Amino acid sequence: MKKVFLLTPLVFFLFSISSLAVQAETTLPGISFSGAGNDSSMTVKLILLLTVLSVAPSILLLMTSFTRIAIVLSFVRNALGTQQMPPNQVIMGISLLLTFFIMGPTLQQVNEQALQPFFKGEISQSAAMDKASLPMKEFMAKQTRESDLKLFLDYSKKKNINSIADIPLTTLVPAFAISELKTAFQMGFLIFIPFVIIDMIVASILMAMGMMMVPPSLISLPFKILLFILVDGWHLVVESLFVSFK
Repeated sequence: MKKVFLLTPLVFFLFSISSLAVQAETTLPGISFSGAGNDSSMTVKLILLLTVLSVAPSILLLMTSFTRIAIVLSFVRNALGTQQMPPNQVIMGISLLLTFFIMGPTLQQVNEQALQPFFKGEISQSAAMDKASLPMKEFMAKQTRESDLKLFLDYSKKKNINSIADIPLTTLVPAFAISELKTAFQMGFLIFIPFVIIDMIVASILMAMGMMMVPPSLISLPFKILLFILVDGWHLVVESLFVSFK
């Protein structure tokens, strides 16, 4: 039930975003068309609806902690040099689970402030969208660097920004995305350092022994895995991710 509870705000976002394509003739939570107009216009609207639904998950992922988590976990795998271990499916699966865990309080606010009142008919769709976007904006603004946000605000020539609620999503989302990329690469750099040191030590030893034809990565891989196990690497990485979002 908890997983379903956390997923309901995301489903609400998908339906709300898709309704923009057929705003005049679409109602939520069920999607229905009034039937007015010719067949060609209905076909165009269906195509637009399917297009928006296909893009919406990617947009929603950029508004959550998924980007940072997925990149950091990928850096861990590359630093270890284990090629495709763990596989991409495992990396993405863990990233999604950690995203739901981190975004839990934010999604709960969306559910309580926007989703449930909208389903009960207490507020309109536009009011629900405004209430649902505010917790997401607060989460993203907290993780967004001021310089990145200023870049997009200046380029879009937005003025009279007095609070987080005044920042449009079209400006906040890309600023949040590039901030997440920078933070993830900073964490990835720190993750790489101990493994690079092991590679350098192994390469120096092999060169001193005259074993230049032996790939250093072949010898250093077991030592990197052993070091990662001894320090409980996955626990440290996940803990660092949790701390970075506080």
